[in-house]
Amino acid sequence: MKKRVFALTMAAVMGLSMTAFADGEVANKDKPLVWFNRQPSNSSTGELDMAALSFNEKTYYVGFDANQGAELQGTMVKDYIEAHADSIDRNGDGVIGYVLAIGDIGHNDSIARTRGVRKALGTGVDKDGDINSDPVGTNTDGSAGAVQDGSLEINGTTYVVRELASQEMKNSAGATWDAATAGNAIGTWSSSFGDQIDVVVSNNDGMGMSMFNAWSKDNGVPTFGYDANSDAVAAIGEGYGGTISQHADVQAYLTLRVLRNALDGVDIDTGIGTADDAGNVLSEDVYVYKEEDRSYYALNVAVTADNYQDFTDSTKVYEPVSAQLDESAHPSKKVWLDIYNAADNFLSATYQPLLQNYDDILNLDVEYIGGDGQTESNITNRLGNPGQYDAFAINMVKTDNAASYTSLLSQ
Repeated sequence: MKKRVFALTMAAVMGLSMTAFADGEVANKDKPLVWFNRQPSNSSTGELDMAALSFNEKTYYVGFDANQGAELQGTMVKDYIEAHADSIDRNGDGVIGYVLAIGDIGHNDSIARTRGVRKALGTGVDKDGDINSDPVGTNTDGSAGAVQDGSLEINGTTYVVRELASQEMKNSAGATWDAATAGNAIGTWSSSFGDQIDVVVSNNDGMGMSMFNAWSKDNGVPTFGYDANSDAVAAIGEGYGGTISQHADVQAYLTLRVLRNALDGVDIDTGIGTADDAGNVLSEDVYVYKEEDRSYYALNVAVTADNYQDFTDSTKVYEPVSAQLDESAHPSKKVWLDIYNAADNFLSATYQPLLQNYDDILNLDVEYIGGDGQTESNITNRLGNPGQYDAFAINMVKTDNAASYTSLLSQ
């Protein structure tokens, strides 16, 4: 009798499994998935998490070329110093001192930007075959082991270049890339050794603008950030040294375009490298696709006093991919998308507004979830019913934590 009951139970389960995805429904584990902004990877080594990047055949990553952008930022700072050699050394001690705001010591992009600045300025030292990206704390005497003094010869004069201080900008609650913490840090640094600070550098504009508004603007100290946020671009006219546009307009488009293509069952290159039926297409000079990484990377552009007026509206869609799709050919689909930190300036003030412009163009009904920037559970707890969505776009708190999401989609 027990065997018969077990057999009937198994038959019922089999029957449910055969009918659960009838009428064109797709299992969650097979639905399109895009990781964006934070690439699944080991936060210590930077090694990509290929299990997450190949979760299914419709899984991709969208971000930007972190190394290319990091080198561009470092070069931008170096070029500025060379162009302003007559005035950059504020106290005339022959040392060009800079302070560095580090966003997240375990984030690939933050690591790359720290390395890019140190490489360009000659202050980097080797660690395990690459430039050390560790914070130095305070280094006014040049004795820190994580960096070294660099040098620049400008118009016949040789200047020492020194990283006076650097720290990870993490608040007491654990949120990284914290602008308020950066504002407090520049207050501490400036009160201790302000006349030695000739340049301020930040891993992003949120922290950079906090330091600019708190101290460097009033003291005429050039400040360099990353992201080309609208407030930072506008501040270039007021003395902000420059920033890097990571082509957020292209990234936001790719984030949703890859999902649209997977949902439509068309070639993934449609509307990207190959024109779609509305004429949307990207040129090769604004993105690259690395098949082995299953990743799309937007290319970066330096924004300085020479060109900043071209970047004043950071939420404007990219013209070559702004044509509306026909809903009869591309029917509306429901997408779950999270922003890891609703308070992050770049993601909330630039990236999400761009996504919201593109979701209309691509006929996607997107539910936007804002996280607290501290825990994955604050986000994953709101993915209780993945079955009601057709696709997912995920922005993790920590790059190591892809399994927190894929485990929910595998059930």
